[in-house]
Amino acid sequence: MKLTTLLCTILGIATLSSAEEKDKHDHAAKAGPTGGRLITAVEPHVEFFVTKAKKVEIRFVDDDNKVVLPAEQTVKVTLGERSKPTKLTFTKEGDKLVSDQTVPEGNEHPTVVQIKTDAKAKSITEKFNLNLSKCPTCEFAEYACICEHGEEEKN
Repeated sequence: MKLTTLLCTILGIATLSSAEEKDKHDHAAKAGPTGGRLITAVEPHVEFFVTKAKKVEIRFVDDDNKVVLPAEQTVKVTLGERSKPTKLTFTKEGDKLVSDQTVPEGNEHPTVVQIKTDAKAKSITEKFNLNLSKCPTCEFAEYACICEHGEEEKN
C-alpha cells in the first residue's frame, strides 16, 4: 500500500514538473514580429511597437508570431504623468492599428494598455514602463527587451 502511494506521489510530482517546464517554455520572453513588446494576456496576442516617428503601432499576432488582421478589437493607451496623461486612440491601417497622436517627448513613460477583443468583451489591462532607450545587450528598445537582465526594471 505504501509503495502504491509513493509511486503515485512521484508520478504526480513528475507531471507537475513537466507542466511547469512547458509553461515556462510557452511564455518565454520574445518580441513581436517588428521588435515590439508582446502582450500575451489576450488572444490573439498584441504587439506594442513605437515607430521612429513616435507613433504606436498595434499588431495582433498568433502563437507563431504571425500577424493576424484586426477584427473587432479596440485598444486604448494612456501614458505619461497622471496629472497630464496622453491618451492615444487608434485607426486601422492595413494589418495594424496606428495611433492618431505621438508618444510625448522623453524616454520613459508609465503606460497602460487596455484591449477589448470585441464590443461585449471585458477589457484586458497591461501596465508597463515605456522605456524607449536601446537595450545595451539585445537589438530591442528596453520596453520590448527580451534579455534576462533587469526584469524588475522592465515592469
